[in-house]
Amino acid sequence: MAMDFEHVKLGILGGGQLGKMLCLAASNWNLSTYVLDPSSDCPAASVCTGFSHGNFRNYEDVLAFGRNVDILTIEIEHVNLQALFHLREEGVLIRPEPHALELIQDKAKQKRFYISEGLPTAGFSVFPGKNSIIAAVESGEIEIPFVQKLSKTGYDGRGVYIVREKKQLRNLLNGESVIEDLVDVKKEISVIVSRNSAGETKCFPPVEMVFNSKANIVEFLISPCELDGALAERACELAELTIQSFNMCGILAVEMFLSEKGEILLNESAPRPHNSGHHTIEAAFTSQYEQCLRSIFDLPPGNTEIKTPSVMINILGQPGFEGDVRYQGFRGCMGVLGAKFHIYGKTQTKPYRKMGHVTVLDDDIERALEKAKFIMGNLRSIA
Repeated sequence: MAMDFEHVKLGILGGGQLGKMLCLAASNWNLSTYVLDPSSDCPAASVCTGFSHGNFRNYEDVLAFGRNVDILTIEIEHVNLQALFHLREEGVLIRPEPHALELIQDKAKQKRFYISEGLPTAGFSVFPGKNSIIAAVESGEIEIPFVQKLSKTGYDGRGVYIVREKKQLRNLLNGESVIEDLVDVKKEISVIVSRNSAGETKCFPPVEMVFNSKANIVEFLISPCELDGALAERACELAELTIQSFNMCGILAVEMFLSEKGEILLNESAPRPHNSGHHTIEAAFTSQYEQCLRSIFDLPPGNTEIKTPSVMINILGQPGFEGDVRYQGFRGCMGVLGAKFHIYGKTQTKPYRKMGHVTVLDDDIERALEKAKFIMGNLRSIA
C-alpha cells in the first residue's frame, strides 16, 4: 500500500491510553491521527491531530467518523461492527479487518474458532444465562471449580468470575457465558504478534503476567518470561498461527496459560495494542505501537528483540477513592533508577482503574522486580 504519510488520515476508534500511545508513536512519523471517543477529556484528546466527540459503539457516529479518514483502526475491540462492514464496502481501509473483530468481540465465537482451527485451548461449554449454568451444575454437566466469562462486553478483568465453591453460584454473572475448565496454571504468558497484508508476521518475546487477584488486572509484567527455549518457541508459534488464522492485519495480543503439565493453551486474544506490551516502549528496539503502525500501513516489521530486562506495573486507582485524581508518592518514586513513568491523563480515579504504568529497566530482573514493588507500594492514585 503506497501512501503519502504527510497527507494520510489515520482514524482511531477509542481515545484511552492505548489510543494516546498510538498517537504519540504516529507523531514520530508526522502521521495525522484522528480520534473518536465519548469523552472530550480522554487521554488521546490532548495528543491527536483531530478529536471527534462520539460513541464508537454507535453506528451513525462510527460511519460519519470513518468517512473522513483514510485508514481506520481501533484501541478497543468493542466497536460498532455494522458500521465497519459498511465503511469497508465504501472503500475505507480497516485494520484489523471487521471479520476478525466479529470473532474476537464474542468470547464464545472466539473459543469455537480456536477449536475449528485446531488451536489448543481449555475445555469449555456455552450457556445462555445464569439459571442454565446452575442447572448444569446440579445435573453434573458442569463440575466446580470453573471460570465463567461473559461472551460479550468483558474487558480489563470485568466479565470474569471464578467459581471454586457451590455457594458462589448465587453470584454468577448474568448473560450468555463461556464456562471454562479451571486450568492448573503454572504461568500466565502473553505474546504480541504483528502481521501485514503481505503475510509477514513477527513476535515479541513472551512475557509473564502476574494478576491482581481482586481486580483480575495485570499487576506485574515480567520480561523476558522465564521459559525454556522450546516452550518460548511454541508460544510464538501459536501466536503466529492465531493471527494467521484470523487472517488479520495489525497487532494481536495472544494471552496463554502454561499449565503445570507443561501444555500451552490459548486463553484470549486482543486485536490491538495491549497492556502486556507496554514495556516495549523502552525495553525493545521497536515498541508495540510502532509495530502496530508498521502492520496497518503494510511496512516491514521492526526488530522485536528486547534491549534490557524489565518489569512493568500498572498504576491502579486505589480502593475507596473515586473523584478528581491526585498522585501520592510520585516524587519519591521518581528517584528509582531505571524507572520510566507513563501517566495517562485520566482526570477521574476509580478503584482499580488503570491510571498509568511504570516500566523498570534493569539488567538484573530480580532487582527490577524489587524496584517495581517499591513503586507499587508508594505511588498511589487517590482522590
